[in-house]
Amino acid sequence: MVQVRVAGVALDASGQHVILLKPIDEIPGEGMVLPIWIGQLEATSILVAVEQAPVPRPLAHDLMREILETLGASVVRIEVSRIEEGTFYAEITLSTPLGERVIDARPSDAVALASRVGAGIWVASAVMEDAGVPDVLTETDAAERMDEFKRFLDEASPEDFEG
Repeated sequence: MVQVRVAGVALDASGQHVILLKPIDEIPGEGMVLPIWIGQLEATSILVAVEQAPVPRPLAHDLMREILETLGASVVRIEVSRIEEGTFYAEITLSTPLGERVIDARPSDAVALASRVGAGIWVASAVMEDAGVPDVLTETDAAERMDEFKRFLDEASPEDFEG
């Protein structure tokens, strides 16, 4: 397993959202990055959590966090455990009053939840080897991503977060 962090959320050439997971011990522009394509709502949820942006109403992953806290459970870690036929699979490990439990999840939901509760994010070494790509992020790319997110927040309205 390789511990990773959210290096960013971007749009690919076709306008699809992609989350970029990077080993925590590698600097931007070096090593590998794991791209996982996700939906727009999940991308928004992850960005809101990573940037600690205020939202007018709780998002689905905020609700998940509140439910877990209310039930006395906590997220121990999440793992992107495997990839099969281009589909990534993740697991959320919970500490509960009844002991540790592992729950199957989509990587986007698992990362969004982990980003809210400060849980570690891990990727199976085989997944990183199979699906990781060289990280060629430039400072200009990073600045453009941040500008894009700031524009999103400036233009977002409370209705954009309604389910």
